[in-house]
Amino acid sequence: MREGGQILAEIMKELENKVEPDITTKELDRAAEALILKYGGKPSFKGHLDFPACLCTSVNEELVHCIPSERKLKEGDIVSLDLGILYKGFHTDMTVTLPVGEISPAAQRLIRITKKALKRGIKKVRPGITFGDISNTIQRYVESQGYNVVRELCGHGIGRELHEEPEILNYGKRGTGPELAEGMTFCLEPMVIIGDWHLKKAKDNYGLQTQDNSLCAHFEHTLAVTQNGCQILTKEVE
Repeated sequence: MREGGQILAEIMKELENKVEPDITTKELDRAAEALILKYGGKPSFKGHLDFPACLCTSVNEELVHCIPSERKLKEGDIVSLDLGILYKGFHTDMTVTLPVGEISPAAQRLIRITKKALKRGIKKVRPGITFGDISNTIQRYVESQGYNVVRELCGHGIGRELHEEPEILNYGKRGTGPELAEGMTFCLEPMVIIGDWHLKKAKDNYGLQTQDNSLCAHFEHTLAVTQNGCQILTKEVE
């Protein structure tokens, strides 16, 4: 999983460099698939729950699972790229939210806070704490910044299957849920909304977007619990 995660991080970096005004989300998807095959992996999402592509591309008020299309990204948009790969029998999963050209101060702040929420959640990870401790940390930080965390979606265990137990909420109470143990692997993925946290079907009738059409952002890493903390598996080799 460490090896697959590093490959995924490298692929995501290459995709980040392609995000600019006038590129279509389908072009990003084609690039993602070519890179996955080049590295000897398989796309985790293609065919999963009938998803027809490799890469989830969600723009502005779209939050997750939107299907790539001929839609062109434009200056001022923000786009979430969510990608999973299967490598040597194990899945890893990662999401980033990126600016398209120059974006508004409000969008910049949303991206910064969401990324920081993930970092704060990761810092809590170690054997002996509960998933509720992590969920509570993310929720308290996001709400202290005047935003809302999504209630209808969550992070998840990952390994031989893309989605495994437990479900990892981005809100909750300390001391609740399963206890973390060395060797666990899971995805932590704060999803943050400027407005109301309720969701509805996106225009493609597959993905989800904010009910009030407010901006949202999403970051995700695959993590492994270690003896003293955790390792980010979907992190570029420095």
